Amino acid sequence: MEKPSPLRPEPMTFALPTGKDAASVRARVIAMERLLERSFVIPGTTVPIGLDALVGLIPVIGDLVTSAMGAYIIWEARNLGLSKWKLARMGANVLFDTAIGAIPLVGDAADLVFRSNTKNLRMILKHIDTHHPEARVIEGRTRG
Repeated sequence: MEKPSPLRPEPMTFALPTGKDAASVRARVIAMERLLERSFVIPGTTVPIGLDALVGLIPVIGDLVTSAMGAYIIWEARNLGLSKWKLARMGANVLFDTAIGAIPLVGDAADLVFRSNTKNLRMILKHIDTHHPEARVIEGRTRG
């Protein structure tokens, strides 16, 4: 089996699990992060971009939409039982991304560098791996 390349995003599937278990949450937040941060590759480069950068080009409304999508990831983290401190850090990541994104041109470039949803995904995955070992993924397969 070919190992996925970080330079070429994997195609998204639309049949996401709807359960409240950690494995279902893992699949949903990974899909949301991929949609927001790594959906496409800038032609002629290896730089992945997502809806956060693209929709962020629309003044005000674009940043609000992507902030709401980022808030969904935090909501899933809350349902998993992450601590209030981690939820606050995740909220600060989204808030910072929104504030920087509101600055014309500079904010659009910052969306390519500061990926709040990727940072938040890492926090959730670390929590899942620590507190929900049955939902760990090893080499693309679910453990259990």
